[in-house]
Amino acid sequence: MNNIAIEKITEIIGEKYVKSSTAQLLAYSYDATANFQRLPELVISPQSTEEITEVLKICNNYNVPIIPRGSGTNLAAGTVPYDGGVVILFNRMNQILNFDKENLTITVQPGIISENLCQFVEAHGLFYPPDPSSMKISTIGGNVSENSGGLRGLKYGVTKDYVKGLQVVLPNGDILETGGKLAKDVAGYDLTSLFVGAEGTLGVVTAITLKLIPLPSYKMTSIAYFQSLEDAARTVSNIIASKIIPVTLEFLDKKTIIAVEQFMKIGLSTDVEAMLLLEQDGEKHQVEQDIHEMVRIAKEHGALFTQIAQDEQEAEQIKTARRVALSALAKLKPTVILEDATVPRSELAKMVKKINDISEKHRVNIATFGHAGDGNLHPTCLTDLRDEEEMHRVEVAFEEIFEAALELGGTITGEHGVGEMKAPYLEWKIGSVGIAVMKNIKQAFDPNNIMNPGKLFAKETKKRVVVHGGN
Repeated sequence: MNNIAIEKITEIIGEKYVKSSTAQLLAYSYDATANFQRLPELVISPQSTEEITEVLKICNNYNVPIIPRGSGTNLAAGTVPYDGGVVILFNRMNQILNFDKENLTITVQPGIISENLCQFVEAHGLFYPPDPSSMKISTIGGNVSENSGGLRGLKYGVTKDYVKGLQVVLPNGDILETGGKLAKDVAGYDLTSLFVGAEGTLGVVTAITLKLIPLPSYKMTSIAYFQSLEDAARTVSNIIASKIIPVTLEFLDKKTIIAVEQFMKIGLSTDVEAMLLLEQDGEKHQVEQDIHEMVRIAKEHGALFTQIAQDEQEAEQIKTARRVALSALAKLKPTVILEDATVPRSELAKMVKKINDISEKHRVNIATFGHAGDGNLHPTCLTDLRDEEEMHRVEVAFEEIFEAALELGGTITGEHGVGEMKAPYLEWKIGSVGIAVMKNIKQAFDPNNIMNPGKLFAKETKKRVVVHGGN
């Protein structure tokens, strides 16, 4: 990186908020994705849109890569520096800019922690539903860049469904304002949606206006245990077919249940093959009716036994058990690779079986959990990065899992994003025409390719595997 560029950036940000030692750079050379790590050349913490504007002008002039970074909880190597460059942190840009109860919106800086935002609006009787499992540490800016989902996504949708407007600094330093507080706005292209899920490849988001909704008045939580993965999956399909849309409908297989119980020791049954976590919110009468009907459907489709949480504390404990699934599994092996494949809900049972068949075929240890209600499964491989032969089998297994999801009408990622890790597979989903359109959009916004290079479509497409029944 050009020394003149470093000096100019340091002058803008202030030496106190610039990191450049090897030890400091190492801390930002990786995210939560296994087997991806590269050093940035500079890490900065700006405090304003104006500072970011000046930094981007310099980087654009000197062709220096820019990598916007939240808390680094990415699971597709989305914030790993591909070729050096400047990592932008938002820890000094974490404020609420405007809270508008009349229009049911809140405008925040990208560095605000997801859970802190949720707690703030709930204290005022309002609700921001997106709740990624990493919400205690992930940032809203990161959620926007990845279009994050969460446990409540089945009923309430994902991040994109709540982003009303954005302030974005473009690579040349121009400031773009999109959307706003309006309930309706169809003036021109939907630029707001274009930046949600763009993974920092088009510009730097510096302010976010979010839609809020009234806080539900009542909720209930239940769990159901099964002796068969397929029975649990069929239960999910039948709950949805019965026209019940629960706020949460989560799936854990035996390996995940055992790991979580060892991690939390809350009394989960480990002598089963699968568990469903069910939650509903809304008016008390309707919630009670829906929970009891879901329990009835679970029993009808093979549930060994069910349990309804007796109070909010017990309910929160059960939901926490699901949120810590990755952390629990990560304690079992040196390397844990959490993947993300989504199929139509009606195909869930087939997808669960395919994952298990592929796991056995390639002799890899895969635990599966996820957002069963919206077909979003997280096959999670417990492995060891130092075992090159096993890692090759893991890679082939996941390729076949992606192909199986596509064969069932699904996608290669439901919420983790593409990043660098899944860039070789994106064309499998959107085709060569889709790739060409995306490249043209990228070129229009970022002709010098400084915004988070090496992500999304920047790798050669893998040869597509052919899977027949997972065998």
